[in-house]
Amino acid sequence: TLDQTEVRFSAGAAACVILASGGYPLAYEKGKEITGLVNGQLPGSDAIVYHAGTAVQDGRLVTAGGRAPALGVTATAADLPAALEKAYAAADSIHFDKLHRRSDIGARALAALKARE
Repeated sequence: TLDQTEVRFSAGAAACVILASGGYPLAYEKGKEITGLVNGQLPGSDAIVYHAGTAVQDGRLVTAGGRAPALGVTATAADLPAALEKAYAAADSIHFDKLHRRSDIGARALAALKARE
């Protein structure tokens, strides 16, 4: 039904920081409890957390392995530097054992922006 969905664009930028379970990028570890989220999202934040490779076990949110990382933390802002700052700040609120977080997300895009200045 995607062809029936209205696509809307907005000004600004978005950034997504991936939080992967231990073993990245080969075999992801399973069953590590994920903390910092309430009902799968960050309380008090407008960042959105996308789940891929998470599960609920015994009432706890845990890493579930598979081919996907655990979480994608996405934030929007007026420009890319601000979106990246918000996404990384939000990602810092999420914790699990052996969490692997990319620290270079947006680096090439930021460099290209600076080169244009």
